[in-house]
Amino acid sequence: MPIIKSAKKRVRIAEKAAIRNSKTKRNLRTALKAFHKAITGGDKEVAAKQNDAQSNLDKAVKKGIIHKNKAARLKKQLVAKNKAADAAPAVKAKKAAPKKAAVKKTATKKTVAKKTTTKK
Repeated sequence: MPIIKSAKKRVRIAEKAAIRNSKTKRNLRTALKAFHKAITGGDKEVAAKQNDAQSNLDKAVKKGIIHKNKAARLKKQLVAKNKAADAAPAVKAKKAAPKKAAVKKTATKKTVAKKTTTKK
């Protein structure tokens, strides 16, 4: 335990910061897990969970808990997973639809005789 008054104050401030940082980290992990669970579970509120996760990432960057490039990378991954999840049900629905018989139409071209020029 420090003896100097300013050192005691720094200990108190560091404890408060550690509590605040741990809460922010916990909120961030919870939001990311909720987003991943929504993606895998087919939840309809995926966009809301994505926005919540991105908001928590921004807060963590603002408080200096994670680096801004890491937050940008994670946001990019969130968007990519959301797009992939939106595209996956559409692909499955297209495969489930019955296929129609393919009818090929042949295009007929009219042949035009070329005029040849003679040299004089």
